[in-house]
Amino acid sequence: MGNEGQISHTDGPRRPKAFSPLREHLRDTFWFAPMAGLVGAFLLWWAASSLDHEIIASLQREHAYTEVRELVSLTEDTKVIVTTISSAMLTFIGVVFSISLVALQMASGQRTPRVVRIFIRSRISKLTFTVFLATFLFSLLVLTSYESEPNPRQVTSVPVVQSLLTLMLVGLSLVLFVVYVSATLRLMQVGPVVDRITQETLRMLARQGTGAEGTGSEVPSAPETGRVAHEGRAGVVLDVHVARLVRVARRHGVVLRLIPRIGDFVLPGTPVLAVHGGTVPPRRALRYTVSVGRERTFHQDLGLGLRQLSDIALRALSPGVNDPTTALQCLDRIVQILAAVARRPLGTVHHRDRRGAVRLTQSIPDWTALVDLGLTEVRAAAVHSPQLTRRILAGIEDLLLLAPQGRQEPLLRHRTLLLQAIARAVPAAADRRFASSPDRQGIG
Repeated sequence: MGNEGQISHTDGPRRPKAFSPLREHLRDTFWFAPMAGLVGAFLLWWAASSLDHEIIASLQREHAYTEVRELVSLTEDTKVIVTTISSAMLTFIGVVFSISLVALQMASGQRTPRVVRIFIRSRISKLTFTVFLATFLFSLLVLTSYESEPNPRQVTSVPVVQSLLTLMLVGLSLVLFVVYVSATLRLMQVGPVVDRITQETLRMLARQGTGAEGTGSEVPSAPETGRVAHEGRAGVVLDVHVARLVRVARRHGVVLRLIPRIGDFVLPGTPVLAVHGGTVPPRRALRYTVSVGRERTFHQDLGLGLRQLSDIALRALSPGVNDPTTALQCLDRIVQILAAVARRPLGTVHHRDRRGAVRLTQSIPDWTALVDLGLTEVRAAAVHSPQLTRRILAGIEDLLLLAPQGRQEPLLRHRTLLLQAIARAVPAAADRRFASSPDRQGIG
């Protein structure tokens, strides 16, 4: 990796996040929260129904039939409300679902299909659907608790608590609907979307740790003794279960090396892990340690944020859209992410056990790869837009101030290539000078 550093982790501090891959995978699904909400609604109804039974039984033991008669009269009035709620909630759910589809279609068409994941991971969207479905199911279950027997001495249950809980769920649904519409409208705007992508990337960097500069001697020197092939469907490497791999390597006295990078596409039968210094651990010990899926995620993928921002900028610069200001907003965030990693050690991540021995190594994009990912395609598409060329040059100047001396070469290369492209594409000398002047706002 040349002058790139190595990042070292130990499995001790990382143990609280041992199941973080599972948590991240569940966040990338839209079925888990609503299903959990339906189960919770059933349990809530069962508890409320038991409480209603206990209330009526207590009143009947005390021969308080007048109170029972009053409760029955009250619930007869609320039965109409609960019936209306149960029929209206299904329509309400359809409205929310339609809003979501429109928002997804607009985001996918105007930006990039990869930002759909932002909507899928949105907590407010999942919470809104969950509460709506839970309210619908709860109201249906409450209707089964109403009895037609008017005799207070023979009533076994009066759904008083259930009716109150139904009204509370309806009130919560209305509040969440207002919040959901507001959040969805924000996510349909460019600024909040690129900000969400940037924040996801910065959070991933924080989880990864700051690390420490290392030397080449830290790289495991034991010879490679075997490889572990990928079994299952072809797909993208989403993440690795670091804590489990470190434990397996420590238990078998080996060092494991992740061959593909996070985000690489792997085929069945291709190697994913190399073993150094011992025998290959059994296959059962390595199950569920390397996650492969259909689409890249932010969990451990350092380059995904830059990839998405670059895609949005390229879509904005296409002839059909022609929106350089959106591309400029993406450039602002690209520069922000590059500035965040300008002084971080990159290249190789070393995961250590409690004794400090390296047990797992994996490759991550180095500084040059990240700069190329963030600037290459946008730079090539922005030649005819002085707003963007001026912003790119200003961003490169800012990064040159932040990056150490050994990391300035790719930045200087991109600045030279951009100036050469401007010289070829812009015939007038005055226009060339204008397009070649750095400006953080592009053109005001």
